[in-house]
Amino acid sequence: MKETESEWQPQVRAQARQRATSSSGLVISCRTYFGFGSYGTSDAGRVRDLTVAVSPSHAALILAEREQRATDSDLHEAVAEAIADTYFRQGGGGCADL
Repeated sequence: MKETESEWQPQVRAQARQRATSSSGLVISCRTYFGFGSYGTSDAGRVRDLTVAVSPSHAALILAEREQRATDSDLHEAVAEAIADTYFRQGGGGCADL
């Protein structure tokens, strides 16, 4: 069983990476803290669950960094940029400074 699994699993992962970087992108789900107003207002900061589908180009960058054994900090930056671009800037066309 282990021999088959060791041969099969890398192929499945490679196919998933190929799909993510060429057509489907990645779905990133995280828990984050953000807000826009002062404490006690409806826009006050709070923890939110966020699920974002990022583009294949962002997926390619994240997966390439992961394969190059990037640090958690480097991966955090790449994922944060992908989420910011998708969620706040609508694929680069919204508020570029966010």
